[in-house]
Amino acid sequence: MLLKSLVIIGAITRSGLGIIGTAVPWFFPNLFTSDLEVIGEMHKVLLAYFIALMVTPVTRSLEGTLLVGQDLRFLSFSMSGCFSLGFLVVLLLSSRCYGLPGCWWALAGFQWARFSIALRRLTSPNGLLYSEEFSQSPLERMKTV
Repeated sequence: MLLKSLVIIGAITRSGLGIIGTAVPWFFPNLFTSDLEVIGEMHKVLLAYFIALMVTPVTRSLEGTLLVGQDLRFLSFSMSGCFSLGFLVVLLLSSRCYGLPGCWWALAGFQWARFSIALRRLTSPNGLLYSEEFSQSPLERMKTV
């Protein structure tokens, strides 16, 4: 139930964060720089920036749930894998001259991969939400002791 609430709060937060985070550089780029080339580059990456921002709050909720459940081995392996794969994708995209937009799309992919892996782990039949340790209420745990 708590996870459901956290995901809903994350979804609401992501909408606001994505819209505001993208609107500011789109409509008020002079807050960051007055250089027209930099502004042009900022506008090229706004879609990837928006997509990366949209998933971040929900990912934090899912990973926080895994942390509370002390699923640290899984978190370390998944984060190491995502980081390594993201690093390779950035290297590949930069060697193929995709530049700054390629880096931002790699970041968006990195964020969505973390979200997908954490969601899959939590909702799988042998995941944290279905384990006996977390499905019992405190009163039931006290009775079994």
